[in-house]
Amino acid sequence: MTKPIVAIVGRPNVGKSTLFNRLVGKRLAIIEDEPGTTRDRLYTDIDWKGSSLTLIDTGGLVPVPPSELAQRVKEQVEVAIEEADAIIFLVDVLDGVTHMDKGIAELLRRCDKPVMLAANKADNEQRSYEAAQFYELALGDPLPISSYHDIGVAEFLDRVVESLPYFPPEEEPEMMKVAIVGRPNVGKSMLLNAILGKERAIVTETPGTTRDAIDTIFEHNSERMLLIDTAGIRRRGRVEGGIERYSVARALRAISRADVALLITEATEPVTAQDAHIAGYIQQACKGTVLVVNKWDLVEEMADHGQYTREIRQRLKFMPYVPILYISAKFGQGIDGVLNAAREIFEETKKRVPTALLNSVVRDAVAAHAPPSRAGKKLKILYVTQAEVSPPTFVFSVNDPALLHFSYQRYLENALRRSFGFQGTPLRLIFKRRGGE
Repeated sequence: MTKPIVAIVGRPNVGKSTLFNRLVGKRLAIIEDEPGTTRDRLYTDIDWKGSSLTLIDTGGLVPVPPSELAQRVKEQVEVAIEEADAIIFLVDVLDGVTHMDKGIAELLRRCDKPVMLAANKADNEQRSYEAAQFYELALGDPLPISSYHDIGVAEFLDRVVESLPYFPPEEEPEMMKVAIVGRPNVGKSMLLNAILGKERAIVTETPGTTRDAIDTIFEHNSERMLLIDTAGIRRRGRVEGGIERYSVARALRAISRADVALLITEATEPVTAQDAHIAGYIQQACKGTVLVVNKWDLVEEMADHGQYTREIRQRLKFMPYVPILYISAKFGQGIDGVLNAAREIFEETKKRVPTALLNSVVRDAVAAHAPPSRAGKKLKILYVTQAEVSPPTFVFSVNDPALLHFSYQRYLENALRRSFGFQGTPLRLIFKRRGGE
């Protein structure tokens, strides 16, 4: 299912980030009284009454930018509007209709998309009445809300969902889906072309050539697979304005579609902070992962393979289960190994363990190393079952989840991996009080 995109726009300091955080249900956007705090875009998926959508928080829009920074923010907001299926236009009842509000309204009237007008900071009855002044903007009924006090927000979100265009479910092909991800210029498109044996994606020496995710169905060892090539992902502070910012959004959405992610890095630079950042995205999405070190031909003669692997493991401590492969997409070295590893990990993500065997392994692990006590109480594991696959999810019935220490959870995860493998895939361990209380 393709999720519709909703962008929150408005002039500086009307409360866009406060509304974003309220709709998301947690503090993702930085909130300050200083206008212009939001410069980098934030986006996240939310669910509301059975509907899913992607929400984008944008910077303060100034129709006539007074500076280069304001101009860049304006360009980014315009791209968000272009990307979006619907717009939330946020105004401020305390300030009333301003010249900038009128300029933004004119821009939104030309975009030919549903626009919902929210009059923010209406936290009492008198201010709610003052929302009527925004009929002047000719964008329909202004709905008074208070993002800070959570007044009228649920009703407004109902209106937003009702305005969204209908997106029929997209039938994802019944095959393994592999996303090729990584920072710019590490050779993602070159790897895609090496796998396919032809130039499916443009390859240049200029970082950032791939702007959109490119889907390619092909056959490997008599099996059909879907490859998703993506734009390079940079750390948020390094992302340039405009189109590239939303290429990152599409790359992260490609990860969410995939069964396995190939995280591409390059041999000339050991795992960078950006690589670790992308690895974190993949882990949060609970996707199988293969770490592919490209351009190995550039360092192969001088590199200590074992030391290189140890350094990568040190920098990606939070993903010790991920296999590491060394390849040269340019010369076609190690390409088949990448696809074979992805296939094996795909099977690992779907692995299901019999309940009796699972409980036997956990009992042995507890007997070998009992949980530490806390305030004189000790965690007791009563029963374990595997609830889901992709990723493998295990539910532990315990006497009190509050007694669990993160180090013991890691110990139990390692015990499951020693007994059942699960190479390349994250595991979810859920601890519930006996009876699900």
